[in-house]
Amino acid sequence: QVQLQESGPGLVKPSQTLSLTCTVSGGSITTNYYYWSWIRQPPGKGLEWIGYIAYSGSTYYSPSLKSRTAISRDTSKNQFTLQLSSVTPEDTAVYYCARQEVGDGMDYWGKGTLVTVSS
Repeated sequence: QVQLQESGPGLVKPSQTLSLTCTVSGGSITTNYYYWSWIRQPPGKGLEWIGYIAYSGSTYYSPSLKSRTAISRDTSKNQFTLQLSSVTPEDTAVYYCARQEVGDGMDYWGKGTLVTVSS
């Protein structure tokens, strides 16, 4: 059973960088053929896909967030990390990490963590 757990600060100041880590257990983030994604849901709104890091280490980001997003990984810890720079209050959301099999949908999700952007 694959499990994902998000961790990181719950409060970030405007213009700073939001940084979250997803720790994966029950499966390796380098196993073919999975993508490891970040998704968010602002209060009262729908889900927004942010980007992923693939089993190979390659990354792909949402065009609307690409200029501010970086996803990296630490294979020794079986973790992957989201960094979102120059945040504004509009980046306030519940942030989720999830696994996606290539060519299929998300099959495992973390519980999500609320990040509030406020001074």
